[in-house]
Amino acid sequence: MQDFGEAFQLAFSLALSADPDLLEIIGLSLQVSLSAVLISCLLGMPIGALIATSRFKGRTLLLVLINALMGLPPVVVGLLVYLMLSNAGPLGAFQLLYTPTAMIIAQTLLITPIVAALSREVIEQLNQDYAEQFLSWGVPRTTAISALIRDARYSLITVALAGFGRAIAEVGAVIMVGGNINHLTRVMTTAIALETSKGDLALALALGMVLIVIALSVNALVMMLRLSATRQAYA
Repeated sequence: MQDFGEAFQLAFSLALSADPDLLEIIGLSLQVSLSAVLISCLLGMPIGALIATSRFKGRTLLLVLINALMGLPPVVVGLLVYLMLSNAGPLGAFQLLYTPTAMIIAQTLLITPIVAALSREVIEQLNQDYAEQFLSWGVPRTTAISALIRDARYSLITVALAGFGRAIAEVGAVIMVGGNINHLTRVMTTAIALETSKGDLALALALGMVLIVIALSVNALVMMLRLSATRQAYA
């Protein structure tokens, strides 16, 4: 176990010197999380928009399900993905377990309900203002959804950033399906857990600093986008 002050000094040195191992872990973390967010947005936003603009039997039940999935325990998602990708699972032939692809799948399953639920809220509020106009003009549903998504683009970007913040901080599901293998599937959260358990606080703290910077940057971007959207609304 390192001295606390010494650990902080070494952490700052690692962060400022662009240590290769540190950069590799950060790069893989960003690659996995950004890929998961992109897939989640491609899946979740259209689902949210469709629910927001439609009225059908079972809609309330579907909303309850999506909202419940937002709080799905990551270890449960990790277990399900592990079972699907293991040699005995239906996707075992693809040999995806303990690869970055498996980590992307796990994060996508975690983030998609969040993106869908938040997108539904954003688009439903906007649809209330335009629904009568769309109806009177006979606008097709697909055209209406496209217009709503375009008009709500700033709010939807904040939804994507919220999903990214959730993904980059994930550890439970990722470590179960990725295995925390050095130079292959080791990301920031799993590396922090491993290095802390080993007593190597320098690398753990350096990665923790990077995570904090990313979290602050995401929140700053969200605030800037909200301010920009508010200014445009009152312009």
